[in-house]
Amino acid sequence: MTSAPDYSQGIDSERALKFAVQRIRGDRAQIIEGIIEPVTPAWDHERAARVVRRQIEDRVDELGCVEGSGNLDLPGSSNWYVPDIAVVPEALAKGGGALLPDQTLLVVEVTSESNAETDRVVKRRRYAEYRAPLYLLVDRIEGSVTLFSEPGHLGYTHVDGPHPFGAVLRLPHPFDLDLDTGALSPA
Repeated sequence: MTSAPDYSQGIDSERALKFAVQRIRGDRAQIIEGIIEPVTPAWDHERAARVVRRQIEDRVDELGCVEGSGNLDLPGSSNWYVPDIAVVPEALAKGGGALLPDQTLLVVEVTSESNAETDRVVKRRRYAEYRAPLYLLVDRIEGSVTLFSEPGHLGYTHVDGPHPFGAVLRLPHPFDLDLDTGALSPA
């Protein structure tokens, strides 16, 4: 008869959870406050991300960066995010593993009915805590965009918005460009 494993010394649950989420076949998944959630954006969600991506891509290239939806690890927490868009230096994108939010230049999340509060509250707080310098929230439910900057452990100290879809939002240094949000409107 075999005995059950002795876990009295404890298991590193953060490490185990992040190990598991990286090995899910098929759909991608992220971990939000310890809960594994599939990442399965709908076409209207992808369309909104594309509107932002197309407006920033030339500047991203000029900065020697790439934009995509690679994994972001939040060490010391039970969080592993797959942002809708993250802009990272090209040299870091060649490593193949997850990056940290403070290694990004910009993180963009696009809300859906199922995740709006997570993007508005949880991810905003965590991105600030882990020092993502710019967090752009494209809130399709509210029809608005908000740019959060100047991160700290208590949250972002500067908020630009919310601005209704149709407004022009200035992305600050290093982007220094105006984001036209008119095409984000569903109609």
